[in-house]
Amino acid sequence: MTITGAPLQLFNSLSRATEPFAPIDPGMVRVYSCGPTVYHYAHLGNLRAYVFTDTLRRVLNWKGWPVNHVINITDVGHLTSDADAGDDKMEAAAKRDGKSIWDIAAFYTEAFKLDVARLNIRPPTLWSVATDHIQDMIEFGRAIADKHCYRLDSGLYFDSTTVPDYGALAGARPDETVGRIAEVEGKRHAPDFAIWRASAPGETRQMEWQSPWGPGAPGWHLECSVMARKYLGDRFDIHTGGIDHREIHHVNEIAQNQAHSGTADTGANWWMHNNFLIDRGGKMSKSKGGFATLQSLVDRGVHPLAYRLLCLTAHYRGELEFTAETMAAALTRLKRLVMAVGKLREAATDTGWLRVLDEASAGKGASSAWQRAAIEAPLPAPARALLDRFDAAISADLMTPQALPLLDEAIGLKALSADDRLRLVATMDLVLGLALVTTDRAALRVRPADATLDEAAVKARIAERRAARAAKDFAASDALRDELAAAGVEIMDGDPLGWDWAVSLD
Repeated sequence: MTITGAPLQLFNSLSRATEPFAPIDPGMVRVYSCGPTVYHYAHLGNLRAYVFTDTLRRVLNWKGWPVNHVINITDVGHLTSDADAGDDKMEAAAKRDGKSIWDIAAFYTEAFKLDVARLNIRPPTLWSVATDHIQDMIEFGRAIADKHCYRLDSGLYFDSTTVPDYGALAGARPDETVGRIAEVEGKRHAPDFAIWRASAPGETRQMEWQSPWGPGAPGWHLECSVMARKYLGDRFDIHTGGIDHREIHHVNEIAQNQAHSGTADTGANWWMHNNFLIDRGGKMSKSKGGFATLQSLVDRGVHPLAYRLLCLTAHYRGELEFTAETMAAALTRLKRLVMAVGKLREAATDTGWLRVLDEASAGKGASSAWQRAAIEAPLPAPARALLDRFDAAISADLMTPQALPLLDEAIGLKALSADDRLRLVATMDLVLGLALVTTDRAALRVRPADATLDEAAVKARIAERRAARAAKDFAASDALRDELAAAGVEIMDGDPLGWDWAVSLD
């Protein structure tokens, strides 16, 4: 498809500049995203990275490019400190839960994929699992060992001085702050990092493989270089991850890529990083304990798409504050959007084209470019003018905070018919991923885990209250309303939905 509209500009962490995007292959954009280490549930800060990556992918699709997207699953090699120190996270989780590493990995991989689905994040072209590529990693290590690595009793280490401009991605800073890696006896330089970790004499590990450097397991950084190269080529378009990866993990990936290619090539043309989700106690992290998960929001009555909307309210490169107030505001905003779009759908006279979205939500739809063309074909000039402004916002390095108000403007543009406004919402939502046209208000009603009444009991009380009101027994009506309120149920007289669960995030 021919790319039209505003030229896409993306910020590149390598150059610290926003640059016009053009793929290596005009027919396919190749994207690699650092995936989860599956030793625990993903916290909300983790999940912000995948909302960002999904938004990037949706923008690329919306502008006409197919995307080959790979996300890795780290089930070996990641230590308890991102600074290449501590215990293996997977080994530690197995001891914590009294299970095998393989069971831990399988359980938390499926939990992560469920979170991804609940956030309406499109699955990647390929989930690439680290332990499926151990021999590939050994061969990669073998290829760079002679010129770029050295042996210690603890394993095979990469000499960071053997590649040009080591640490350039992290910015100019002393070696010890680039690496932040714990001292290892015999290590030549502070930023040097493990390619292969040898098992200590007498150590029993659940995950262990034979290698030219003795039995052991790969270093964390190795898997991404190996799998990105295998599935996307020596040079591909975009590599994404959290901003914490910019300081260590991606620096070391680039060093490995340069060693393997024998050039200064970093592997990806664009390195893109989302910023942190911040709570009032600092960066959200599993290590702090009691971290917030998507399920913890659901247990409080919050629909997962409200968290997606919250992420879109901030630019991906800015910090996003997570509070009870911001989360509640996002949920309220989502409910209002869904109700407004529902009214448009009821008022529309031509809705046959909606099957394009219904089929897409079931995984059977055509490409986003084809969907967009089908949705937008009959739009008049005023609608297209608004769409051009939306295009300009998302083309400016995915500026979703500027795009969201245009969605509100499209819904309320009385000069356009309900049909045209619905089409505007639908095409914008191909980018935003809020499922506004295919979700009804009742679907956002999420029962809190601590609710004392089930839905049948709530409906029975409401029927009693309706009968009391009809009989003008207002004392009984008020008593039933108070009883429901005490049970966490909000009565919404005059609203077609009638009632909803109260949400408590404090």
